[in-house]
Amino acid sequence: MTTLPQASGTFGDKPTITFPEGGAPAGLHVKVLEEGDGRVVQKGDTIVVNYFGQVWDGSMFDNSYDRGATIDFPIGVGAVIGGWDKGLVGQNTGSRILMTIPPEHGYGMRGVPQAGIGGGDTLVFVVDVVGVK
Repeated sequence: MTTLPQASGTFGDKPTITFPEGGAPAGLHVKVLEEGDGRVVQKGDTIVVNYFGQVWDGSMFDNSYDRGATIDFPIGVGAVIGGWDKGLVGQNTGSRILMTIPPEHGYGMRGVPQAGIGGGDTLVFVVDVVGVK
């Protein structure tokens, strides 16, 4: 069984992520931490989220909680990294989702050096699906 990171807090709270011993798991992993009871996110929807992004066993590279503002974007249509498109379509609004995203579903071997994401890094996100526009 794959051991995934743990995330503190509940929907709406800025999380803290703790990592298990060993390296990142292979493949994309999506875990519902809190199940919402809102509308199901469909491919092509514009979703509204709060998120916290961290490199596996590394530093936080971005989060919307500190900015105090959600972000919105089309989902399932290639506007964001593949792990988000695959992991968030089909989730209920009001849900808190933990995703571990390998490089092939993230930023690949190029990474995003200015954000502290190295080539080949596995990313971990906690995403609160706030709504659908």
